[in-house]
Amino acid sequence: MLKALVKLTLPALLLTSAGLQANQAGSTLETVKEKGFLSCGVNTGLPGFSSPDDKGKWSGMDVDFCRGLAAGVLGDANKVKYIPLTAKERFTALQSGEIDVLSRNTTWTLTRDASLGLNFAGVSYYDGQGFMVSKDLGVTSAKQLDGAAVCIQSGTTSELNLADYFRTNGMKYQPVVFDTSDGTAKGFDSGRCDVLTSDQSQLYALRLRLSNPGKAVVLPEVISKEPLGPLVRQGDDQWFNIVKWSLSVMINAEELGVTSANADKMRSSANPSIKRLLGVDGPKGKGMGLNDDWSYQVIKQVGNYSEVFETNVGEGSPLKIERGLNALWSQGGILYAPPVR
Repeated sequence: MLKALVKLTLPALLLTSAGLQANQAGSTLETVKEKGFLSCGVNTGLPGFSSPDDKGKWSGMDVDFCRGLAAGVLGDANKVKYIPLTAKERFTALQSGEIDVLSRNTTWTLTRDASLGLNFAGVSYYDGQGFMVSKDLGVTSAKQLDGAAVCIQSGTTSELNLADYFRTNGMKYQPVVFDTSDGTAKGFDSGRCDVLTSDQSQLYALRLRLSNPGKAVVLPEVISKEPLGPLVRQGDDQWFNIVKWSLSVMINAEELGVTSANADKMRSSANPSIKRLLGVDGPKGKGMGLNDDWSYQVIKQVGNYSEVFETNVGEGSPLKIERGLNALWSQGGILYAPPVR
């Protein structure tokens, strides 16, 4: 999560301009259809969100979002090319047009929204920064970390959050900085630091990579708000709407009880909200340049939000993260999507 930039550098401005010119020359939707596949920017390897197996097959929540987007736009969830990007590379790749959408654990902030020439299309995961320590350290609270060496990834919002937290609590720390999240995990595992800090979801994922995951514990403190979501270039409202509503469809599908397994049956439902969700009635896909069954394809081929969450990071996964804030608004969380109507 790239830390806030006060202003764009000249190269970034040129890349942003190039991206806007590309949008003016032809929409992203047209480009994707002409290519026949979606170029999706993802993390270089974060279990549960975007990670390749030994055969190069990608999986994770962020991956499944791109698969859903491809299903709605191209009718085939498999027509995706995954571009692994570091925190420092991700925005430039989107600005330059190398990718069509960035679906990589990235925090929505004012500066990113206002100065990078990019738009966040919603929140796919509500997160917050935390701390992971070795159980042998005997620490039960982050407020016991005065003087600790802290492993952290460069170019992330975590750097500023960490500095703010320690300064506010009158504590000192020694930063041990790495370019990648994998580097921070290896540094922590080898004893180069006492603490690893990142978004809590990432801490659970990185813990799986340790030589002895059972010896590490995530502390209870959450020191920041980290709403994560997909991004697109500014200047292409059609593509922005497609990406935004693809996410909303997954969330609405969970709320209405529509799954990949029952989507076919649900098309004959008497519930008007379900009929609109699946493109049987109400708004059609033509308003966004898509087929009328685009939303049905998203759900049928990939699933609703709950299916994606549970398979990748929830109880059905090695991470076993509780829904928490990412539960539906009607079930104690804050997950909410505008209605399809």
